[in-house]
Amino acid sequence: MTEIREMAAADLFDVAIIGGGVVGCAVARRFTLEGARTVLLERAPDILAGASKGNSALLHTGFDAPTGSLELACVRDGYAEYREICGRLGLSVLETGAAVVAWTDAEVAKLEGIVAQAHANGVDEVRAIDADELLAREPALSPAAKAAVLVPGEHVIDPWSTPLAYIRQAVENGAVLLRNAGVTAAGFDGAHWRLATTAGEVRAAAVVNCAGLWGDRVATLLLGQSAYAIHPRKGQFVVFDKAAAGLLRTTILPVPTERTKGVVVARTIYGNVLVGPTAEEQDDRERATTDSETLHQLIGQAGRIVPGLADMPVTAVYAGLRPATERKEYRIASDPDRRVIDVGGIRSTGLTAALGIARHVHGLYQAFGTAHRPIADPVWPVVPNLAEHRPRDWEAEGSGEIVCHCELVTGREIAAALTGPVPAGDWGGLKRRTRAGMGRCQGFYCTARLARLTEGRLAEPLAVGPAHHGP
Repeated sequence: MTEIREMAAADLFDVAIIGGGVVGCAVARRFTLEGARTVLLERAPDILAGASKGNSALLHTGFDAPTGSLELACVRDGYAEYREICGRLGLSVLETGAAVVAWTDAEVAKLEGIVAQAHANGVDEVRAIDADELLAREPALSPAAKAAVLVPGEHVIDPWSTPLAYIRQAVENGAVLLRNAGVTAAGFDGAHWRLATTAGEVRAAAVVNCAGLWGDRVATLLLGQSAYAIHPRKGQFVVFDKAAAGLLRTTILPVPTERTKGVVVARTIYGNVLVGPTAEEQDDRERATTDSETLHQLIGQAGRIVPGLADMPVTAVYAGLRPATERKEYRIASDPDRRVIDVGGIRSTGLTAALGIARHVHGLYQAFGTAHRPIADPVWPVVPNLAEHRPRDWEAEGSGEIVCHCELVTGREIAAALTGPVPAGDWGGLKRRTRAGMGRCQGFYCTARLARLTEGRLAEPLAVGPAHHGP
């Protein structure tokens, strides 16, 4: 990364984006395509090191977002743009639909309101269905289900390849990705920002704060104070074996409460079934740990919803943190005088809304009075397919060695992930680009071979032995 650090230190960028999660990657893509000279600063060795690495990977319609809210606008815009561009970037959609299932009479009474809100939000295909129609659609579901709201447009996507595609398109069209570049100080002279980072100084005419779990800290660094406080909310997940995918066609959602959208049972794009997340407040912004009691509760809950899951082997467990604030809504604000846009409080809908957020942020930036010429014919990179319902590399001619037998990851895929415009920077980044080490054995059998293949390529050498659970 030496040449990138020198370039970043020498140049004046139009915009510096702080934070390489899904929102930061989407914002970098939008600004680059609009013609702005863009740099993305990420404190970790790879993108998606924070909140974005652990989520439920749902493509949301916005049916349950607050009517008239910025969140709804961004979700709807993001959903539409994702469907428009996903094929060009090689991204997948597993079309499952979703059902908000009522298990009690009290929950049944709430379904009419859920349908009404969906229709008010412009999601007109949402409708109530009775237990007979629900069980005809999902015969493996517990017969205790009383009724549901069917949301045909809610689907499953790849939560890791998606932001990778965004930042790759940004980089391949001229943006700079600067990793290991945590921002430590900032100064504004009335025209330009000087950002001191752990990779050197970066100068930019404007700054967009997409720091996620550290958003309030970065806002304070830039503006002297933050309009919100981040309260990390942990969500634990259980991932069932691929055989579980035959039990489920539709994403099963609970009737939400005031505090949380609740625990979901859903297929994944990688051929598994997951259950989660929990909603647990904590102070630690770095570590999201799992505990056996909560995991067993999740497994039990999954078995009550889909009885066949009760005896299904568990492949992995993981936990993620969401950058919750004291209010539910997105916390996006602009300071034109200091040329800062603060993007905070992006929680469970961020994966879907990222492209919409990026468009909204660029609109705020245009109000600064700066105009650029959009790229007339941008490069459209195609990311490798990790989705189980589409052809994988191991099925292609000349794929060669299978390195990870659980997930059928080839040596060719490993080599590709370690090279190119946005190579994996650490073990987590390699896993998210290839699925290596994420199957039944959790890296027990392939770690030694991966350690040899990645020697000298990752921020920390890969230890020989069982890999850590999760992404």
